[in-house]
Amino acid sequence: MRATLSAPRRLSFGAFEADLHSGELLKYGNRVRLQAKPFQLLVMLLEHPGELVTREEICSRLWTADTFVDFDRSLGTALNKIREVLNDSAAEPRFVETLPRRGYRFIASVSVVKSDPEPESPAENLAKAPTRSRFFNYAVGISVLLLSVSIGAVSSRWWLPKLSGPPPVRSIAVLPLLNLSNDPEQQFFAEGMTDELITDLAQISSLRVTSRTSVMTYLGTRKPAAQIARELGVDALVEGSVLRSGSQVRITA
Repeated sequence: MRATLSAPRRLSFGAFEADLHSGELLKYGNRVRLQAKPFQLLVMLLEHPGELVTREEICSRLWTADTFVDFDRSLGTALNKIREVLNDSAAEPRFVETLPRRGYRFIASVSVVKSDPEPESPAENLAKAPTRSRFFNYAVGISVLLLSVSIGAVSSRWWLPKLSGPPPVRSIAVLPLLNLSNDPEQQFFAEGMTDELITDLAQISSLRVTSRTSVMTYLGTRKPAAQIARELGVDALVEGSVLRSGSQVRITA
């Protein structure tokens, strides 16, 4: 008999959480837009991690017999939506693997998030505010890091032309942040932090930022930084690491 995660409220995988009660997908605690049918398909895969979910099972559960749709096209559209929000690839999947003509399998680790405790009084909430939400801690740490890196990049472009020394930084690449945790599952978290850095720096219009696809090829490389910069054709590199232990996260860059 197929094993199913027993009636969870939220399922966690990588940087994401799926709230089965509200029908929402979250990334680092922030809501990610995903339509109802793709979300239902994602939940179906999450409920059977590491197992084949056949096309027939998907059709019978999500597209009933009295629903007149092009099943292949609808299924393909739903999968594309899922891969788009997860930044996943059919060719090199990190989350959803396709088994041709058979079905699909969720290949990342899935865990059940413990239910939130009973509501507390306002006084108790104030007393526990600093440690109440691990996602709040993550968001604060990430925001400070991204702001620091952004200011550093802007400052370099602002001050360097006035000094005799290196030219201004007009292009930059964020190398994959190293996962210093002993838990290999935290690699998804490290890659998510790399994505956030790239996205944040890309908002600086005068700064050219190398794409994630290009930099991920250097994950675990032993090449010198100068050589990587030449190969990517950038003026500067951002290197760093992520160490996550329980509700604590330390990011260096």
